[in-house]
Amino acid sequence: MTRARPGTIIHSRAPLRINDIGGWTDTWFAGEGRVLNLAVDPPVEVQLELSRNERLVADRAEVHAENFGEVFRFDPDNPRTSPHPLLQHTLAAIPVPRRFRIAVWIHSPVPPGISTGTSASVGVALLGAINRAVGGWRARLEIAALAHRVETQKLGRQSGIQDQICAACGGVSDIRIARYPRALVRRVRLRPDVWDELSRRLILVYLGRPHHSSALHERVIARLEAGGLRARPLEVLKELAELGRRALLAGDLEEYGRVMILNNEGQRALFRQLISPEADEVIRLARKWKAAGWKVNGAGGKGGSMTLLASADDELRRRLGRDLFLLRHGIRPLPVSLSPEGLRAWRLA
Repeated sequence: MTRARPGTIIHSRAPLRINDIGGWTDTWFAGEGRVLNLAVDPPVEVQLELSRNERLVADRAEVHAENFGEVFRFDPDNPRTSPHPLLQHTLAAIPVPRRFRIAVWIHSPVPPGISTGTSASVGVALLGAINRAVGGWRARLEIAALAHRVETQKLGRQSGIQDQICAACGGVSDIRIARYPRALVRRVRLRPDVWDELSRRLILVYLGRPHHSSALHERVIARLEAGGLRARPLEVLKELAELGRRALLAGDLEEYGRVMILNNEGQRALFRQLISPEADEVIRLARKWKAAGWKVNGAGGKGGSMTLLASADDELRRRLGRDLFLLRHGIRPLPVSLSPEGLRAWRLA
């Protein structure tokens, strides 16, 4: 039974995903895999308001896509493919009775398409808000699964399952995929000093342009399906997730950084172009200032972002940050910190 009522205002937020050790193995073409990833703030934020639809108009959903400076209306009972199909189909995934108008404001703290699982975080935050507004019963992982189905089944996109899980659960997630898309998710609980030190040393670097990788990724998938890459590279990436988990639990951030580098080179082994020239330029600086680790976020390719684990030495870390600002092509560091929480949604009192 719905508990929605006019005047309801819901706020929700979901963190972003970085440093996905074992990425590419959470996909349909891998079949089984393992990923260790980190949730970070600032989060994607959603505000949802319900009001009376007295005239029962069809286009009763109003979306404020703040990062794009756009406002549009549509019928949530009949979502379209434009504009912003992800937002339309996500809003339609949990029915809101026709007697209500829906208004949502959506804001991401980072530019779109930077390989931090932003679309997954938007989907999870939006579904969390709708679920809370109508008195839904869905748990966090159920919302993550629904957000994944919207992307893959409704929109036909290539999408692993790790981004939605990270957005829903927060913290450090150990995701074990025995049979895609089913997964066992365990929280990796770090000692407070390890948590603080890891968060202090993390640097998210925007590589200067949005990540447009569909064509490149289709080429990788085709090679995997043909059997040319299936055996070794994905197995290596899957094994690295366990090595990363052990390093974090032991508080050995230098070893964790080494695992990041191995994962980055594992992506390069999948397909050389997954590590872009801009990423290699950042890696050159990371080496110069003795960073412990570096890894391209997400699937890789042109644009997007990467995660650095800076040196434990404060001066070296600050020098790395200053030099990153001096790089060309729009490359720059973005402020992040580890997020202990995943999806949160609450009704405004």
